[in-house]
Amino acid sequence: MSKVLIFGHKNPDTDTICSALVYSDLKNSLGKDTEPVRLGEVNAETQFALDHFNVEAPRQVERVSDEVEQVILVDHNERQQSVEDIEDVQVIEVIDHHRIANFETKGPLYYRAEPVGCTATILNKMYKENGKEVSKPMAGLMLSAIISDSLLFKSPTCTDEDRKAAEELAEIAGVDAEEYGLEMLKAGADISDKSAEQLISLDAKEFDMGSRKVEIAQVNTVDTDDVLSRKSELEKAMDHTVSEKGLDLFLLVVTDILTNNSTVVAVGEQAEAVSHAFDVDMDGNQAVLEGVVSRKKQIVPPLNQHFA
Repeated sequence: MSKVLIFGHKNPDTDTICSALVYSDLKNSLGKDTEPVRLGEVNAETQFALDHFNVEAPRQVERVSDEVEQVILVDHNERQQSVEDIEDVQVIEVIDHHRIANFETKGPLYYRAEPVGCTATILNKMYKENGKEVSKPMAGLMLSAIISDSLLFKSPTCTDEDRKAAEELAEIAGVDAEEYGLEMLKAGADISDKSAEQLISLDAKEFDMGSRKVEIAQVNTVDTDDVLSRKSELEKAMDHTVSEKGLDLFLLVVTDILTNNSTVVAVGEQAEAVSHAFDVDMDGNQAVLEGVVSRKKQIVPPLNQHFA
């Protein structure tokens, strides 16, 4: 039996890293030979969760086709968000909670996409479906992923299923979800040691929207001014990315996890699209989006509609 690699999207967030680890744990308990890997650096928020539950981060890879023939994708399906040589391997499974786009396979596969706030919520159900108990470390990782993706249950993407799963997992993990979650989010919001290039790539995803190529990066903070005080260097890094990747729009979303508002900074030829898509007045290339915290549910859909 050949080994299968499991991984999430580039610029991995907590759900991507934790879901790869968790799903590999479940698959291996069922007699499969899998290994979780990652497609980028581990951010501070995710590292906090890994350290708290004493779990090692997956190793980082640039390519996979020189190691394996088959892979499993978690927390993504769009090919531009996946490993560079995804075309050279067989995708045998996808476990995801995002839209399905730019995705096709040569043969049938197990595909599970559910309209919940986090991939880990789906994985929690899969343990039960397979009659497997969740260990304390895996429960902690799944809880961390749900807290991260839901911004401590405040995001509009958060469903009753996510909340119920988090309650179950917190009990197994032996933590108070609210207290632990706030500590974890604050750990991820510390950007003092990050360069502009790191900030705009820590949690960035690329999308094809109509004929336009768009990248959206999100930074969570407890003080928006901490990020915006570095606006000039951030714009320089964003401009470089636009030129390097041939983007039409690079949108930086700075989300205040305490107020649940986001400030966006837009660069690229289609920067004005932000004003039309969100019906806001731009102050230069910047605007405040009140009550907006979710890239998946509140940022991507209006831009998709505008560029359609």
